[in-house]
Amino acid sequence: MIRIIHSSSLALILTLTFLVLVVLDTCNAESDDIAIYWGQFDGEGSLSETCATGKYSYVILAFLNIFGNGKTPEINLASHCDPASNGCTMLSTDIKNCQKQGIKVLLSIGGADGDYGLASSDDAKKVSDYLWNNFLGGTDNSSSRPLGDVILDGIDFDIENSTQQHWEELARYLKSHNTSRKKVYLSAAPQCPFPDSEMGIALDTGVFDYVWIQFYNNPGCEYIQSNVNNLLSSWNEWTTSLKAGKVFLGLPASPAAADSRYVPVDLLVSTILPVIKKSPNYGGVMLWAIYYDKQTGYSTFIKSSLCTQQNPSECGGNDSHKEDGKMNQKKALPEIEGNGVAVLPERE
Repeated sequence: MIRIIHSSSLALILTLTFLVLVVLDTCNAESDDIAIYWGQFDGEGSLSETCATGKYSYVILAFLNIFGNGKTPEINLASHCDPASNGCTMLSTDIKNCQKQGIKVLLSIGGADGDYGLASSDDAKKVSDYLWNNFLGGTDNSSSRPLGDVILDGIDFDIENSTQQHWEELARYLKSHNTSRKKVYLSAAPQCPFPDSEMGIALDTGVFDYVWIQFYNNPGCEYIQSNVNNLLSSWNEWTTSLKAGKVFLGLPASPAAADSRYVPVDLLVSTILPVIKKSPNYGGVMLWAIYYDKQTGYSTFIKSSLCTQQNPSECGGNDSHKEDGKMNQKKALPEIEGNGVAVLPERE
C-alpha cells in the first residue's frame, strides 16, 4: 500500500537525509588523497588487494624501466608477472576493478635503476607512440599490449637516471592525446631540490596534473631530527613556482623505505600537514611504497587522524595525536601568510 506523505514530513525527511549524507561524507571529502607505488616487492599483495583497502586515490605501477634510444621497452613488476611470456596481461582485470572504484592507475616510467633516456625529439615521439599504443588509448592489438586491453589513466615520470633533454617533448606528445572522452593524466616524482636536475624543464611546461615531490634522500630539503624547516622551505619554493595541477608531499612509508629521512607519522599529522594543506595547489601525500605501508600502517594513521581532527564524534576519536611534548606545541607550528607561503619558526 502506498502512503501519502505530507509536505512537512517530506521536507523533514529530505533535510535529515541530507544531513546524514553530509556527515557520512565529511571524512572522505576533506581527507587527503594518497598516492602509492605498487609493483616492486614480494609480499606487497596484489593490485586488487591494494585498491580494495579504500585508502588510495592513485596507484602507480612501477616501473617501465627500459626504453628510449632504440632500446626495446621493458616493464618490470618484479615477481608479480613475467612480461616476456605475456604474464602481465592478467593484471588487466585488477586494473579495471581499481578504476571502477574511482582510483586512477598510472604507469611509472624510469625509476632509480634502469636503462632509459631520450636521444632526440624523434626518440621522444617514438616513446610517446609506444606508451600511447601499448598502455593508453592507442589502437595496437590488445594481444601485444603488456597489460592487456586495459587503458591506463596516465603516465608517471620518475626520472632519476638520465638528463633533462627531451622529457618536456615526451610530456607534450602524451598530453596531445587528451580528448573529451578520455583524459591522459601525467604525473612526476622529482627530487626535492628545486629545480629538479632531470625534470625541471619538463615541469615548466605546465602539462603535469600531479607532482609528488620526493622529500627524502636529499639532506638539503628533507626532515632532519625533529626539524621541519628545510622541508617546509622547500615545499614553499616548489608550490609557489611550480606549474602543475596538484602538488603532493612524497614520503617513505617506513624508515626502511629510504636511505633518509623518515618522517614520523604523528609529526606529519600534527605539524607538517596543517601547514602545507594551506597551499592552494596542495593535493595530498605520496608514499613509497605499498610494501612498506602494509608493514607500518602509515596511510591508515594519516586517514584516521585527519578524520578524527575534522569530525571526532563520527570517526571514533582517539588520543593518539593529542599534545605530546614539543611535537604538538602550537608555538612550533609555522604560520601561512596570505600568499600561501609558510613563515618558519625560529630555531630554539
